[in-house]
Amino acid sequence: MTMKQSIILFLIILSSCNPKSLETTNSERLYDYDVEERIKELGIELRLPSEPIANYVNSVRSGHIVFMSGNGPRKPDGTFVVGKIGSDLTIDEGYEAARLTAIEQLSVLKAQIGDLNKVEKIIKVLGMVNAEPTFTEHPAVINGFSDLMVEIFGERGRHARAAVGMGSLPMNIPCEIEMIVQVKE
Repeated sequence: MTMKQSIILFLIILSSCNPKSLETTNSERLYDYDVEERIKELGIELRLPSEPIANYVNSVRSGHIVFMSGNGPRKPDGTFVVGKIGSDLTIDEGYEAARLTAIEQLSVLKAQIGDLNKVEKIIKVLGMVNAEPTFTEHPAVINGFSDLMVEIFGERGRHARAAVGMGSLPMNIPCEIEMIVQVKE
């Protein structure tokens, strides 16, 4: 085969490749399952993220890293869970609020990167808990967020984390959580 024939054959093969199939192949290297299908299997429906309530954006991507603003527990009807942990809400209710916050963050992340199969690693999570001054079990609340990240992303969902108490949070939400994520280009 001549050089010219080799180039023509290469161009024919290249033109027949579907870029989407190449993308899927790259995604399959990260997971042996489809992340977005797993989310559906868990009964989770991602939605359009809410708009920021001030002069900031939901997320900023810098290369392979996505820095995500803090979000709170938005319910499927668009309203937010409210209340202070230790007086208005129990630890279990706070756990569920943190889980709703994880769903909100996944919605924001999907809007930023398009396909959650591109998540290489949840790097860092900062969980802030609106709690009574005597409340000390902030990690038990933020576990609602962390547990869902591991359910969805497996070992790639394990992250460094801080879970801290706050005297108050915007709109009296029980938790606000931000995260940093590494993604595939």
